Amino acid sequence: MATTSGVKTPSSSLGTGLAFAFGAYAVWGLFPLYFAALLPSNPFEVVVYRVVFSLLFCLFLITVTRSWRHVWAVTKQPRVVLGLGLAGLLIFINWEVFILAVDANLVVETSLGYFISPLVSVALGVLYFRERLRRLQWVAVGIGAVAVVVMSFGISLLTLAIPLVLAISFGFYGLVKKRLGGRVNAIEGFAFETAWVLPIALVQFVVVSRVAGIGLFDLGGWHATLMMFSGVLTAIPLLLFAAGAKRLPLSVIGLIQFFTPVSSFLLGIFFFHQVMPPLEWAGFVLVWCALVLLTTDMLRQARKRGGRGKATRGNRVEEITEPLPE
Repeated sequence: MATTSGVKTPSSSLGTGLAFAFGAYAVWGLFPLYFAALLPSNPFEVVVYRVVFSLLFCLFLITVTRSWRHVWAVTKQPRVVLGLGLAGLLIFINWEVFILAVDANLVVETSLGYFISPLVSVALGVLYFRERLRRLQWVAVGIGAVAVVVMSFGISLLTLAIPLVLAISFGFYGLVKKRLGGRVNAIEGFAFETAWVLPIALVQFVVVSRVAGIGLFDLGGWHATLMMFSGVLTAIPLLLFAAGAKRLPLSVIGLIQFFTPVSSFLLGIFFFHQVMPPLEWAGFVLVWCALVLLTTDMLRQARKRGGRGKATRGNRVEEITEPLPE
């Protein structure tokens, strides 16, 4: 809903933020299928192409939108540039671990990482931004925490490192993006992030070429096309995530993240045919209970916001504006 001046209300900003966030996590949930198709190639080589083609795609978008002036303005803000460098390093680590896990057929373990990630995001939101959770959200988070503990009993310490690194790296990535706020938009921010880690990726490329060889075109033109398109597919959900993070509290972003691990978990079971012990199945059921509570809470709050959208005083209708955190 917009005012007569065309300015969006907090309710419309919230709705837009939720749409961006849900879109990002839906795409991320299907990532195991896409990157499994690339993994006849060396997984470290795949990560390099993700960085290179993501950067090229962002530069293309910046050129099309004629945003180079904004990019130059960002370079004059050292703290923002350094923050984007930290974000780039965190997401690069996340990519490395994720693709290595998919290569080892540990897709369920990656889903566990993204089950834990919302809990990390919620904790960071409370600690750094003093965000407050509603009672039903606390119950859902508590059930999610129990689910993570239950599932962790069936995983070795070495394997457990996969979900822990994924959760911590992405949780702090979200924190850095939230702290940067509106100082840089999604496209330009991601361009800086990939540009920061490009030297690391190039060093990795040289090492891979000498140790295992480069196989970009060894598996045919279709495989090479998919490899190059990985940059576009990588950039799109991250851009959606950045746009959503600027419109939503970090705790809400963290809670929506449950949609990604559910998708990955189902893929791990039904597509990659991973075997699940009873304890992990119990944890999965608990997560679904948490999701039901979160969905109920979101629908209830959306109904309340809709009811408070306008306050009628006689024949006069006033907009109720409750600014969201930036």
